[in-house]
Amino acid sequence: MNILILGGSGGIGTGLIKHALTLPHLTTVYATFHTQPPSFNYPRLQWIQVDITQEENIAALAERIPSLTLLINTIGMLHTKERFPEKCLKSFNSEFFKQNIQLNTLPSILLAKYFSTHLRSTQQTFFITLSAKIGSIEDNHLGGWISYRASKAALNMALKTISIEWRHQLPHCTVIAFHPGTTNTALSEPFQQNVPSKKLFSPDYVAQCLMGLINHISPKDSGSFFSYDGQKIPW
Repeated sequence: MNILILGGSGGIGTGLIKHALTLPHLTTVYATFHTQPPSFNYPRLQWIQVDITQEENIAALAERIPSLTLLINTIGMLHTKERFPEKCLKSFNSEFFKQNIQLNTLPSILLAKYFSTHLRSTQQTFFITLSAKIGSIEDNHLGGWISYRASKAALNMALKTISIEWRHQLPHCTVIAFHPGTTNTALSEPFQQNVPSKKLFSPDYVAQCLMGLINHISPKDSGSFFSYDGQKIPW
């Protein structure tokens, strides 16, 4: 079993790596980082530096990695040092919107483009991307955060489309979007003050939820949007 975790140096990514390293049939965990090499090392763990927004980087990564059982993309953005999610349309900024699309939507499409052959198998494989419930159009009752919402909704549409195309090309591959809930990471840190303590999850807990979900889903679930509690979220 080979596993690729994009964004392995982040909170959820690190949690997933630690969980994956306990799996009995694991061969190698390949994990990516953007700038600073993580200090966490293990014999069955290989770190690879990648800019996931650059197509040539994704293509080069695909050439370095053999067949996969599981690919998980944990990379995303919610805010920058300069800008936070918009409370209203007057705060909309075109460059901030493009940044959201570049990090929340584009990478998963590129990963699907270059890793489809890695996931083709007679055994079950998985292509999973972290999304967010706030990207659900049906669940949007509050408005606001238009760049983040739109980028995650676009991601969800991309994953649904990929799952349909792969239904015949990769019939044993399960493609899903995963909502981790509010996790105690740098991404959510500025927005944690109003989150009940029981609803602020540790990265390790989220990793356990996702890995547990993987044990209970199959290709018939491909093209679904799951929450950390195993419930399906409407698109």
